[in-house]
Amino acid sequence: MFRRNQMGHDSRGHRPFQKGELKYVILGLIADKPMHGYEIIRTLEERSHGFYAPSPGAVYPTLQFLEEAGHVSASEQEGKKVYAITDDGRRFLAERSELAEGIKKHMGDLWGLKGRGELHDTMVEFRRLARLMHHQHWGRRVDGQKVRRVRQVLSHAREEIEAILEE
Repeated sequence: MFRRNQMGHDSRGHRPFQKGELKYVILGLIADKPMHGYEIIRTLEERSHGFYAPSPGAVYPTLQFLEEAGHVSASEQEGKKVYAITDDGRRFLAERSELAEGIKKHMGDLWGLKGRGELHDTMVEFRRLARLMHHQHWGRRVDGQKVRRVRQVLSHAREEIEAILEE
């Protein structure tokens, strides 16, 4: 097993949850209130102050697994598939309460950060930059000189950020 760092990623730099833990997180959210998939994604992004937003490719298969296992039921509401926990799902969580509580504690440790407003705003800027790079410019032909200049700016910014974080 790998250790997790302060950002919630394991020592290999991956997601904040270990394999198989996302189902407990999602089931816990649905136990609080029925939700649709996009709402689950936004809730996790909000609670992590922008550090973690699971992809639809992680959430929807997990919801399907939970539904097939009988832990959640789905109903159509305003054109969206809304998931609610079943009695079987509540038993499933209760039987694994120690594991589920450990994951919740880990999430709280990661996401109970001070200055979360600033942190959230900073993560919003990262996402804006990523969208700019991906959608607006890299889809077009960009010459090598511009790519080098962008890489230099990003490299310089990363170095400055590293220095700030090491203070």
